[in-house]
Amino acid sequence: MSTAMATGRRSTFFTDPGMNSMAQAMLGRVYTGAADTGEALTTIDRVTDGDYASWVREWEATADRIAAIGDDCLRRGHRVSGRNALLRAATYYTACVVVADGCDEPETVRARAFAAYRLCWEQYLGLLDNPPERLDIPYEGTTMPGWFFAASGDGPKPTLVVANGADGALSYLWPGYGSEAAARGYNVVLFDGPGQQRMLFERGVPFRPDWEHVIGPVVDAALRRPDVDPQRLAFYAVSQGGYWGPRALAFEHRFAAAVIDGGVVDVSAAWRAQLGPELMAMFDAGERDRFNAAIELAPANTRRIITWRAKPYGCPSVFDTYLEALRYRITPELAAQITTPVLVADPDDEKYFAGQPERLYDMLPGEKELVRFTEAEGAAGHCQPMARALASQRFFDFLDDHVGLTAS
Repeated sequence: MSTAMATGRRSTFFTDPGMNSMAQAMLGRVYTGAADTGEALTTIDRVTDGDYASWVREWEATADRIAAIGDDCLRRGHRVSGRNALLRAATYYTACVVVADGCDEPETVRARAFAAYRLCWEQYLGLLDNPPERLDIPYEGTTMPGWFFAASGDGPKPTLVVANGADGALSYLWPGYGSEAAARGYNVVLFDGPGQQRMLFERGVPFRPDWEHVIGPVVDAALRRPDVDPQRLAFYAVSQGGYWGPRALAFEHRFAAAVIDGGVVDVSAAWRAQLGPELMAMFDAGERDRFNAAIELAPANTRRIITWRAKPYGCPSVFDTYLEALRYRITPELAAQITTPVLVADPDDEKYFAGQPERLYDMLPGEKELVRFTEAEGAAGHCQPMARALASQRFFDFLDDHVGLTAS
């Protein structure tokens, strides 16, 4: 069963830090309707602290139960009830996808959970009052899968382009930031880029550091639509998108404003933080084979994290992944090219990129705002997982001011 830390803090559910972060994020999604408090807490209570196979087993069981409720509601003609249940089920299935490497047959578990997630998520989208259109974004001889959520009313509208992080599902972005944008009158564009979700699991396309070649085609696709106002484009990038967003903005100048939810200047710092001094010395010395062999002997949870995090980079070994991560950096020269007004979110207890939001802010040459999220506000942690309402208010107040949606 889950165990609270000796501090007795009610926001501590597991001693395992990864599990605790995911549990907090799940409760944060209650605000958006993508989870329910009782469903989340009873599932958390059934999970064995530190046992990721237990995590998958219990969240999949909850997801199966809620998906069945959704299907039953739809059979009986209850569209809204069915829609709401399918969204929650999709969220619970994604909680299994990201930790499948802790199971005996990780690829089987991941494929099953991801297929179930997609089914529930796409059913949910089709049941919205204003369902989105599929958006196939031309990209280097293929396409990136996306969705276009059209704002109501006639004429061109301000449009929010949303860039995800390293392993998040699109269902993390619509109920919350996407739906908050729609409520304010924005069109919304969601998509899976290289190394993300469908592009990774279904097409095998890995990450790339130069995201101007990703965001450029997304903006091009949006601007081909007559309902998009080219003067009122906004951009939101989250988690590792905190690197990809600024990188893209250095070359893509068509946005009126951008929110970087967790500024990142050096992705490799999070990778290097996982290594002790001996492994770090091996890597710095270029001892590829010895380094890879040592990773194989690391504790099971360390191997699980590294295996999962390495997968989207598409490299032949862990050593090569560490080398590749060195390319994911925002230099002062890159930052100097950013002309878009930017808000940078900087939360307390940023576990992956501590200190980096402020470093990014200091590099930016133009209009900028650094917004702190504090422990006292209940807004600590990577991407402030339990302060979704507060974050939405601050982010959209900034964007609204720059795209002309602030009420007179």
